[in-house]
Amino acid sequence: MTILIDRVSVSTPELEAFLAAHLRDMEPTAPPESRHALDMASLLAPGVRLFAATADGALAGTGALAALQPGHEELKSMRTAPAMRGRGVASAILAALLDDARARGIERISLETGAADWFWPAHRLYAKAGFDECEPFGSYAEDPHSLFLTMRLTD
Repeated sequence: MTILIDRVSVSTPELEAFLAAHLRDMEPTAPPESRHALDMASLLAPGVRLFAATADGALAGTGALAALQPGHEELKSMRTAPAMRGRGVASAILAALLDDARARGIERISLETGAADWFWPAHRLYAKAGFDECEPFGSYAEDPHSLFLTMRLTD
């Protein structure tokens, strides 16, 4: 299987459906005020870099980086197509996003993810990549439904 990851600058019906499914997946995991996934328009806004992974020509996953402040970005919209889970797609997307951030001189990447058991595969992915738990950042507040993680890209 060949995974290709490219930056996305325009929406497509396939990508919109993929990200709408992401939002639907988040609904049962936390109350609305505790869900922070971005919609398509927000992912294409200035200051956000959206990437899509394809595997053998099919949309396999997404991930984005959103500017928080100079040198600090937030990882957003990590999603792997259900049929592709466990095949390295998320790891490939995360590596590509971190490489993109490093190439642009970003010093720190942070993220908010759900705290429910459903998110354990994501927790393992981020821990393996070197993310550590942290306090809420940006506009986030303490929330029992959220786990906050961060990683320094420079020493």
